[in-house]
Amino acid sequence: MPTAPTGNARRMIAVTVLVPVIAALALWAFAWPAARTAPRDLPLGVAGPAAAAAQVEKQLAQHEGAFEIHRYKDEAAARDAVEDRTVYGAVLVTADGPRLLTASAASPVVAQLLQQAVAEQAAVVGAQVRTVDVVAAPAADPRGAALNASVLPLALAGMAAGAVVTFSGLRGTRAVLVLVCASALVGVAAAGVADSWLGVITGDWWAQAGVFGLAALAVSGAVAGLAALLGTPGVGIVAGVVMLFGNPWSGAASAPQMLPEPAGTIGQWLPPGASATLTRSVAYFDGAAATGPALTLAWWAALGLGAVLLGSALKDRKRNAEPRVTERELAPVG
Repeated sequence: MPTAPTGNARRMIAVTVLVPVIAALALWAFAWPAARTAPRDLPLGVAGPAAAAAQVEKQLAQHEGAFEIHRYKDEAAARDAVEDRTVYGAVLVTADGPRLLTASAASPVVAQLLQQAVAEQAAVVGAQVRTVDVVAAPAADPRGAALNASVLPLALAGMAAGAVVTFSGLRGTRAVLVLVCASALVGVAAAGVADSWLGVITGDWWAQAGVFGLAALAVSGAVAGLAALLGTPGVGIVAGVVMLFGNPWSGAASAPQMLPEPAGTIGQWLPPGASATLTRSVAYFDGAAATGPALTLAWWAALGLGAVLLGSALKDRKRNAEPRVTERELAPVG
């Protein structure tokens, strides 16, 4: 009669099966949105005389599901919408031909896509499109590659800070203080590299440092907070979510509306996506549309730090209750 597998054999089988499953999951999380990148309800403005604007809308509607059209009465209103991050660009119908307003600072990929899409439509009627970059990406980072590359290091810094606090045994207010101070220093260091040295981030220096610091705190707080409640597995859970879903679904390389759903939406609920969106808003658009991502990061940070304090309080309560239980059990009866 065959003997049952030993504990070591079961662990070997589990690892053998688990590794390819994790690899497949990681490949899906990273490759799926990359392979399905395309505009989906991408906000785009149209301005000009009613009849001509309606014709442009009809032409753009041929790209089924690609654009979410917003109508504006004139160029000034359309330009304001681009600068406020309400739309990624706007098509202006003028007597001299169509004109396209873009914002490469919001997404160089989207700006290029809009140029191609509008140029194709104009070519049908033999017109040429003039493009105006209303909010241009910085000359040091015209393709947004550096901003995209900053998402992962900030997440890694947050994970490292949370893990160090957890494994060093810091708890309660001391852990919270270390996490806040470490994240603040991460923000200062990141702003020093991205702004002062590389020049790929513009805008107010301290505001950018605050964004980077908040991004790191959102991750570090979540790591330390879940670990305070669940123990060591909490570190792995948060790290897995941030790395497998937060990073590839952030939309930093293109835009959230360029990712398949629900990746685009979920990505903005996670710290990497929220930090990328907030960085663009603060760095290039004077804080326009910054409320949503700022609140997302703030909630992650607040819930994480709150979990750190709660986990510490629960452990203290359990430790203080143990001696009293022992004394009652040992007390003589009668």
